[in-house]
Amino acid sequence: MSLDLTVSIVTYNDPPEIVEKALQSLLSSGLRLKVYLICNGNANSLPEIARDSRIIIRKSPSNQGYARGNNLVLREVLNNSPPPFHLVMNPDVYFGEGVLEELFDFMRENRDIGLVMPRVLYPDGRLQYLCKLLPSPLVLFLRRFPVNRKLREYFNRYYELRFADYNRIMEVPFLSGCFMFLRTRALKKVGLFDERFFLYFEDTDLSRRIWRAFRNVYYPLVHIYHIHRRASYRDPDILKVHLRSAIQYFNKWGWFIDPERWRINREVIKNLKTDSGSGD
Repeated sequence: MSLDLTVSIVTYNDPPEIVEKALQSLLSSGLRLKVYLICNGNANSLPEIARDSRIIIRKSPSNQGYARGNNLVLREVLNNSPPPFHLVMNPDVYFGEGVLEELFDFMRENRDIGLVMPRVLYPDGRLQYLCKLLPSPLVLFLRRFPVNRKLREYFNRYYELRFADYNRIMEVPFLSGCFMFLRTRALKKVGLFDERFFLYFEDTDLSRRIWRAFRNVYYPLVHIYHIHRRASYRDPDILKVHLRSAIQYFNKWGWFIDPERWRINREVIKNLKTDSGSGD
């Protein structure tokens, strides 16, 4: 039986009740799917639902990072008659029935889309602004170290596309790695996650590469919930990882001179303002 979708979830000592909620969301789908659970930490605390025959557990003796963990599965999937789509999903994501089916149909009807992300909400229903422009060093510095609140809010308004209508379908160069519904043909064309990124910015990098050859689309007609623990804001060690990944990203794509970033961001802002009728 051919599959409609494969899914990879990288875990690292996540609470079993959180992982269970994510798996329940996936297994309630009517799609023919297979879920790969990559355990970078303790695999002994997995919930009972992980015994389902549609779930394959991959245990790692050490924490190999987000990009490498997903790539281990993606290489296996792409080398063995892959399904049309693959979902990269965080363990702290959950959603209701029909979400995967609608995204599947939307992607199947729009063959030039390489990556789609639905509306993302906090558990209390608040919107998460996860549609973004390509980052610059200045924007990331102001977000992390808000030395000037008004300046930070000004740049965030554009970086997170807060001026745009999050109720409408949008084409966005950077979509969050918490839920990346990917066309496997796009992955074959642009490549997998860059494993130089241990954690953070691997989604920025992959989104950017897909944007070059396909469309990245935000699809708000269905929604998911993302607990979004923002670990790098609480843990100094994870903050160091975040900063190291930022340095690797700008070393790869350019720090203050990045003509492609300038062009893409300028075109996206112009198109979204035109669509919304906003001239500010």
